[in-house]
Amino acid sequence: MIRIIQYPLALGLLAAVVAVIGESASPQATAKYPIVDAVKHQAYTEKINDKIAFDMVPIPGGAYSMGSPDNEKGRGDNEGPQRLVTVKPFWMARCEITWDEYDIYWENRPKGPPPRPDLSKKPDKLPDAVTSPTPPYDDPTFGFGKKGFPVIAVTHHAAMEYCRWLSEKTGKVYRLPTEAEWEWACRAGTTTDDLTKLDEHAWYEKNSGDMPHPVGKKKPSAWGLHDMHGNVAEWCLDSYKKDIFSALSKDKPTLLPFTPPMEDRYPDVVRGGSWNDPAEKCRSAIRRHSDKTWLKRDPQRPQSIWWMTDADWVGFRVVRAVEEDERLKGVRSKVTWWSN
Repeated sequence: MIRIIQYPLALGLLAAVVAVIGESASPQATAKYPIVDAVKHQAYTEKINDKIAFDMVPIPGGAYSMGSPDNEKGRGDNEGPQRLVTVKPFWMARCEITWDEYDIYWENRPKGPPPRPDLSKKPDKLPDAVTSPTPPYDDPTFGFGKKGFPVIAVTHHAAMEYCRWLSEKTGKVYRLPTEAEWEWACRAGTTTDDLTKLDEHAWYEKNSGDMPHPVGKKKPSAWGLHDMHGNVAEWCLDSYKKDIFSALSKDKPTLLPFTPPMEDRYPDVVRGGSWNDPAEKCRSAIRRHSDKTWLKRDPQRPQSIWWMTDADWVGFRVVRAVEEDERLKGVRSKVTWWSN
């Protein structure tokens, strides 16, 4: 049976679990953990400039059964076995990141063609400065549209560098959600996905017209998030590990399970359904991972670490922790032009 335990607001305070990767704790032990001032955990709008802004929605902390039961329709063998996990409170972008926001990041790079790396001289360490995408091989929008449309076909590395840029620009620490955070937010306090109402909430194979759509046009979830089940699938912070659930405790909830991103380009985690997926792939527990076929039409050598020629159904959204776990502080992409 799937269980969800949501830490309630009480006396103006929100109980928050201190998540330490690999540790476990009983839901009954929540009184031991620090508490967060609920007044500070409210929705807000982040302004990038005078014209462009996006909304952040407060997501409560809690415990739930991550993954899907064996009998769930469309279930993949990488979605279990189900394990109880706990998540700290955080904010999540109400909608997927759009070209309106992303263009400010990548189009304001220094003028002129970026220098090509000398692949015979691999640097000793990652650059401290935020890097920006090289020009795409082809139209990055695939002709679908730009204003209000979600960013598509950007790599995991590009999404992480965008988060670094956004953090520097705003003074707040933004990042990609972990798998555990993403699924918790997508479920929005529910235990199953009601696919009979998918048309109301998602752009998917049946109703998309073979294209993504401007964000926020479908009904939001119970927690105020749009397009979690469709439109574009979304990058998570984690490196992909097929059997990650098997490594978690069977008896006690694991606190914020997380697989750090690696130096290799693949595989990284993508969650959620997209505009070209059938209903069964628009579930909260669906897990996919990147691989080199997502760039198979890129003729450049080395192939881009920024743009994907064959993943026009992948985008991302950002989160911001209320109290960041120590293991997640400073996590960044390790991918470079020299990565496999």
